Amino acid sequence: MNLYVVIAAFLAASVEFVEALTIVLAVGTVRGFRPAMRGTLWAVVALAVLVLVLGEGVLRVVPIDVLRGVIGALLLLFGLKWLRKAILRFSGKKSLHDESQAYTKAVQKLQNSDGGVFEAQATAFNGVFLEGLEVVVIVLTMGSGANAYPSAILGALAGLVIVTGLGLVLRSPLAKVPENVMKFVVGVMLTSFGTFWAGESLGVHWPMQDGSILLLIAGYLVMSGALVSMLKRKAVAA
Repeated sequence: MNLYVVIAAFLAASVEFVEALTIVLAVGTVRGFRPAMRGTLWAVVALAVLVLVLGEGVLRVVPIDVLRGVIGALLLLFGLKWLRKAILRFSGKKSLHDESQAYTKAVQKLQNSDGGVFEAQATAFNGVFLEGLEVVVIVLTMGSGANAYPSAILGALAGLVIVTGLGLVLRSPLAKVPENVMKFVVGVMLTSFGTFWAGESLGVHWPMQDGSILLLIAGYLVMSGALVSMLKRKAVAA
């Protein structure tokens, strides 16, 4: 069991599941929960098939050394995208993500439309599938790169169970979840994993082996904090 992969997959998947939950709740509130659940179920089935097909194909066809290089590059780009947005949000250059606002917008959009049951199912399907697709990418990349599919799947499933459980109990958007902080942490972790695996594929010998990931995480956290402070100072000066 790879603890780093479990934590990274859990946090990243939880963020996506929270956003998917917001869409499903909006559909359920306006059009009823039956079409919302049907759309969600079809999306889950489609994603499960995608994971099985792509996961098996990737592992059987692509050599692990080549795979880690590709996965490292993908995770690095993916993580830097999350990290850039997080830095902009915490420095005040970009608005913080608010699930309550996202829920209100989704409800208003559905109320102003007369698409009926089909539109409700399609909205739930699209929301869950698109957010879930990012989870699929994370599970496939983390699982393949670390050769730890069970750890990546476990982390994602834990996020799914917790977010779904809270959604069923509360029947409201999880606005109090520190989603912006989680996105910052996920950006740092994905960038660190990407750097580690990309370095391995290029022949870099990390001094502490897997323990070097902790050093990379610490380094990216310090660098990101410095960038946030710099951007804030520039904003104040301006």
